Amino acid sequence: MELKPSSSDATSAPAALFAWGANSYGQLGLGHKEDVFLPQQLNDFCKPGCVRSITGGGGHSAVVTDGGSLFVCGLNKDGQLGLGHTEDALYFTPCKSLIGCPIQQVACGWDFTIILTENGQVLSCGSNSFGQLGVPHGPRRCVVPQAIELLREEVVSVAAGLRHALAATASGIVFQWGTGLASSGRRLCPGQTLPLFLTAEEPSSVTGLENSKAICVVAGSDHSASLTDSGELYVWGSNKHGQLASQAAFLPVPQKIEAHCFQNEKVTAVWSGWTHLVAQTETGKVFTWGRADYGQLGRKLESEEGWRPEKQSSPLPCSRPWESMPSSLHCLTGATEISCGSEHNLAVIGGACYSWGWNEHGMCGDGSEADVQAPKPVQALRSSPGILVGCGAGHSLALCQLPALPSPDASKDAKSQEATDKETGRKDNQNRLPKANLTGAEMGVL
Repeated sequence: MELKPSSSDATSAPAALFAWGANSYGQLGLGHKEDVFLPQQLNDFCKPGCVRSITGGGGHSAVVTDGGSLFVCGLNKDGQLGLGHTEDALYFTPCKSLIGCPIQQVACGWDFTIILTENGQVLSCGSNSFGQLGVPHGPRRCVVPQAIELLREEVVSVAAGLRHALAATASGIVFQWGTGLASSGRRLCPGQTLPLFLTAEEPSSVTGLENSKAICVVAGSDHSASLTDSGELYVWGSNKHGQLASQAAFLPVPQKIEAHCFQNEKVTAVWSGWTHLVAQTETGKVFTWGRADYGQLGRKLESEEGWRPEKQSSPLPCSRPWESMPSSLHCLTGATEISCGSEHNLAVIGGACYSWGWNEHGMCGDGSEADVQAPKPVQALRSSPGILVGCGAGHSLALCQLPALPSPDASKDAKSQEATDKETGRKDNQNRLPKANLTGAEMGVL
């Protein structure tokens, strides 16, 4: 899931939005509910060149335009689309209740949505079963975006996990709400009193970050992270899969990942899947760490030799802890766009769209269901340079430049060549592309 707004500038060249992967609820915006194994171009629902960011959640998707308009589609049983009802939307649909309220960023959780307006206000909609909407004593769900009144400061970044959410304010304070991390915290930290921000159903300031200024927050299924203006990365929550680069099973308060883990470079951007993280440093290097059993780290695992577990009473220490240290992925150096789904990823490098990780529903876009162990170009988009990418839990979206249309003179030349070919009996198959195989199976998980 994309948890950081893109800073890329859309070009003036013709562009289009492509979608593929899990689609049981219409989250691809293609008008049906079958999985799609190769990128398929969407019909225009807004001016493609004006798309600012793309993101997705458990079964829904959101697109924000340069003008601040919000378009949504997919699963809506808890009102997570903010459309005022609970019917799924098979096409990208404008969120009319927000017309006149320009949107800056959207974070999609499993079954809820957090919306940041251009004036720094935070809204929420969808399921509130775990307090993830930040509205104490509120309804179990909300079908229209409502303001989180207790966030009185201007906010610059929001994030949504499985059952919790985060916000970073302009002054650098991090707030967290939703009880998604509480159960694992109690289980893994027996006898300890958990900090309020892990158990609150309303925004509560995250303690332990008082000496730093946060500029961005991200969330996984059971963990949180914050990036500071000095390029430091703090993490907390569950460490079951080594996603916190620690030997502890659970970190109840933020802990900084030491600079040497990033080759002593400042971190400039961070993204999170459900159980893995990706970070980029000031020189463009990209590091991955955390869970790796679907190939989501994009690299072979390091040896477990030399690791010694930390003594603790927990019966559930970090599994596969040798994966827990960030390691650079050279093939991603210089990536201009990155996005994490639950267990898969997308990146744009030199204009090419790359994918890797979990691929059960075709979200890597290679036409198969086999997991992708290392980043590789999405061949179906090889003639369409990537501008923006965004992931949902099991689906993918990309804004790409379309190939330039031939000039009138080129068309005349082509017709002349075609006539010549007919005369000589030559068949030229060089420019013929295979038809996209868009058959899919019903998906029962996402």
